[in-house]
Amino acid sequence: MTRRSSTAFIRLVALIAAAAFAAAVTVETQEPRSPRNVAEFDAMFQEINNWGRWGADDELGAMNLITPEKTRAAAGLVQRGITVSLAHNPMPDEAVDNPDAAFNHTMAESLRSDTYEFRYHGYGVSHIDSLCHFLWNDRMYNDIPPSASSLEEGCGKLGIQNLKQGIVTRGILLDFARLKGVPYLEPQTPIYVEDIEAWEEMARVTVSPGDVIFVRTGRWARRAALGPWQVSGNSAGLHASVLPWIKERGVAFVGSDAATDVMPSLVEGVTQPVHTMLIAGLGVNIFDNMDLEALAETAAQENRWEFMLTAGPIPVEGGTGSPLNPIAIF
Repeated sequence: MTRRSSTAFIRLVALIAAAAFAAAVTVETQEPRSPRNVAEFDAMFQEINNWGRWGADDELGAMNLITPEKTRAAAGLVQRGITVSLAHNPMPDEAVDNPDAAFNHTMAESLRSDTYEFRYHGYGVSHIDSLCHFLWNDRMYNDIPPSASSLEEGCGKLGIQNLKQGIVTRGILLDFARLKGVPYLEPQTPIYVEDIEAWEEMARVTVSPGDVIFVRTGRWARRAALGPWQVSGNSAGLHASVLPWIKERGVAFVGSDAATDVMPSLVEGVTQPVHTMLIAGLGVNIFDNMDLEALAETAAQENRWEFMLTAGPIPVEGGTGSPLNPIAIF
């Protein structure tokens, strides 16, 4: 056998093994998982929330898990100096997943200045949610009442300005499309703990305290292949049963290429249980609508699914979030 044919044979064996592994870890979804309804979700919320964990006055939430030691360790992941943006370019054209008001770019008469307008919550703009963006039982993270905020001045507590110093830590790509051996997951596909741990085994990476995890469903690959669709209420994503695992592993931030939750949520009476628990319960900010396609390609080329992650939101006092361009560095 020649060297060229030997290399081709090895690659073929690797592809067959990967496909077999993906088939072996496919999770049966027929049996409902807890939480299945509002009562079960509320019980989980009361059991695992981080209220008071870092003090009664804490407004950072799980950002507290990113210690100076964690940041220094993340810097050690930089080996080749390759940088990859995780943001999708703002889309000027209206579509079912991108309302006209989501982004507007207006040039001044001189052509030497312009104005950007974002309505970034939704499914069109890459952004980060602040900890005042969601509530549960009329309370924000750390048992803060919504009366701490006002319509005129924004969030009196838990605003996005709390992340002004930036996020620098270890990022991990969880590529579930690759795990399943498909270009993208179909909408409404739930992701369970078994899937996450199967990816850890396949990618030889373990999620640890202070990490940011990015969930790739292949949303942008599907959009490129089939066109835009109504992502709201119709997306692949994490099932609420993974929330205790996220708490146990000490995940600091969660991101995805859509809005994190599988939708419909499979939790009767709770539209976005993952969003709700992460933000209002665990104090975990969420990266929404990340474009993870270039990251997935680079990670596969480098055979490394961990990287140094940097991100810095616009520190709007009392803001419910911010457009964002996170950078992965390999």
